[in-house]
Amino acid sequence: MMSITEKISTELQHLSNPEKREIFPRFFKAGKGEYGEGDRFLGVTVPDIRSVARRHKDIALDEIRELMQSEWHEVRLCALLVMVEKSKKKDDGLRRRLFDLYLSLTERINNWDLVDLSCRFLVGEYLLDKSRDILYRLSQSPLLWDNRIAIVSTYAFIRKGELENTYALSDLMMHHPHDLMHKAIGWMLREAGKRDPERLYGYVLGHRADMPRTMLRYAIEKFSPEERAVIMQRV
Repeated sequence: MMSITEKISTELQHLSNPEKREIFPRFFKAGKGEYGEGDRFLGVTVPDIRSVARRHKDIALDEIRELMQSEWHEVRLCALLVMVEKSKKKDDGLRRRLFDLYLSLTERINNWDLVDLSCRFLVGEYLLDKSRDILYRLSQSPLLWDNRIAIVSTYAFIRKGELENTYALSDLMMHHPHDLMHKAIGWMLREAGKRDPERLYGYVLGHRADMPRTMLRYAIEKFSPEERAVIMQRV
C-alpha cells in the first residue's frame, strides 16, 4: 500500500505536462551554476498543484516534512501549499508548529516561487501580532532563500497598512548581491507604494543613486512616465 507521500508524488506525476517539463528547468534557472542548480521538474502547473494540496490538506506535519525532501520541485511546492491550507485554521498552536516547521526547511524552499507562494501566509501572517525580529535575522542569513523570505513575508504587513518593516529590511538588504533579491525588494516597495505613494516616491528619490537598477525599476513600475523619468536619472 502506498504511503501518503508516495500517493501525492504519483498524483503529481500523472499531471505532468511534457512541454512544461522541458521549459521549467530553464525558467527556474536549474542549470549548472544557476540559483536553482540541480532541481528537477515534473512539469505541473500551479493550479493543478493547488488542487492536489487541497485534497490532502489533512496530512500530518511529519508527512509534509517528508514531502519537502523530494527531488521534485512540484512535490515540495505541494507540501508548502498544504501548509498554507492548514494555516487557514484558527488554531494558534497549529500555526506556531507550521511556522517552526517552515523555518526549519528553508534550505528546501529553494526557489523564488516556493518562497513567494508560501511565506506571506506561513511567516508574515503568523507574525502580524508578534515580534518581527526573526525577519531581521533571516535578512542576515547567508542563505538567499532566507533573505527572500524576510522581505516577501512583509507583504502580509503591507496588506494591513504596516510599512515600517518593509522599508527597514529594504535598507538592510539594499546592496544584496543577488538579482533575485533586487526584484523581491523592488516588488515589496512597489506594494508599499500602493498604500503610501508619497513615501515610496521620497524613498526612491533619496536612494536612486545607489539602489540597484532592477530594484528601482520594480519599485517605480506604477509611477507615471514623467515620475519614472525623473527617478531613473542618476545623480
